[in-house]
Amino acid sequence: MVKEKTSIYVDRELWMKFKRYAYRRGMDMSNLLEDIIRDELVEEALDNILLELAGLEDYEVDFEPVKPREGLVSELVRVARDERADSVSG
Repeated sequence: MVKEKTSIYVDRELWMKFKRYAYRRGMDMSNLLEDIIRDELVEEALDNILLELAGLEDYEVDFEPVKPREGLVSELVRVARDERADSVSG
């Protein structure tokens, strides 16, 4: 994989929070940012697939949210996204 060096403009406070978040997770910021970008692209691909299956009509997902019994919600979301990405890719 070829890496691309880039410059972006981000709110300073938001960037500092992101750096602390990456540090707490023990992740390199570049890798974490790549993960977030991949997640967004997978989500867009799923939206497009659902729109295509629905005949290009809008769709609405109806569900009842559940409260986690333990752990951070962000960790549970990460696991769910990873599972979803794995099921889509193969």
